[in-house]
Amino acid sequence: MALFDIPKWVKLHQFPDKKFKDLSADEIADLKSRLSKFRSADPEISVMIPAWNEENNIFRTLSSLASSNTKYRVELVVINNNSTDNTQHVLDELGVLSLFQPNQGTAHARQMGLEAAKGKYHLCADSDTYYPPSWVDLMVKPLRTVKGCVGVYGRYSFMPKEPKERFMMTIYEKITGLLIRVRKYKREHINFLGFNMGFLTEAGRNNGGFEVTEVRKFDNAVGSDYFVDEAEDGRMALNLKKVGHLVLVTAPKARVFTSARRLTSEGGLMQSFLNRLKLHSNRMKEYLSGPSSENF
Repeated sequence: MALFDIPKWVKLHQFPDKKFKDLSADEIADLKSRLSKFRSADPEISVMIPAWNEENNIFRTLSSLASSNTKYRVELVVINNNSTDNTQHVLDELGVLSLFQPNQGTAHARQMGLEAAKGKYHLCADSDTYYPPSWVDLMVKPLRTVKGCVGVYGRYSFMPKEPKERFMMTIYEKITGLLIRVRKYKREHINFLGFNMGFLTEAGRNNGGFEVTEVRKFDNAVGSDYFVDEAEDGRMALNLKKVGHLVLVTAPKARVFTSARRLTSEGGLMQSFLNRLKLHSNRMKEYLSGPSSENF
């Protein structure tokens, strides 16, 4: 993978300058056909995606997942979290299995997906992220082969608005990679991110799931008035660690590409970097030695 470029596999699913309504009949038929294999009635793996007003993003995510070369039986389910746009129309048009969660918030959507999941293995994805062809199998592999592994999480890169932005994003991601390694010892749950993680379904379901005290909004921008420190993905990680351990999947072919809109909502790449520099500088001691309290 070129460090400062977008991989070819991502470009296959970008549909440049197109909204869903702009897709041709052939493009929709192709998407629908490729997605049809993810409607297993007896799945080994459940891929669950929360969505809120994502009509012009989610078809790209679905296209990337539909190109998975997995050897497993998979169900793919989108939890429509009270969308007010045409997200449901997109799902219906593409023949995607969906649930409707009227309670607003990512935690509510993910919890509904967890309760409905039929697969032994549960993978969490997001509706603004691209997934490489080997993602499903590479994420599930440690859950099947590593003794005591109950959860997995992977690496990620950001999608730029302009190709030239990838250079600075790559530097940002390299620093994040170092933080992930540091946090792995004492604060690993912070590494567990909802758009690129998985776990044994029963382990997640039986140990508290995604239940949190405050439900975050979808971008949860650092520095905003609505930022919530306790996220449902981190809470799931802590719940899973009650019964086993987590594995970081480092395979390059498992790296996902996700939207940079959270960075935009925080004021851009540089402002986001400064926000996180302040946040992580204040927390470095607990990353190395553990928290001084039971706080999240």
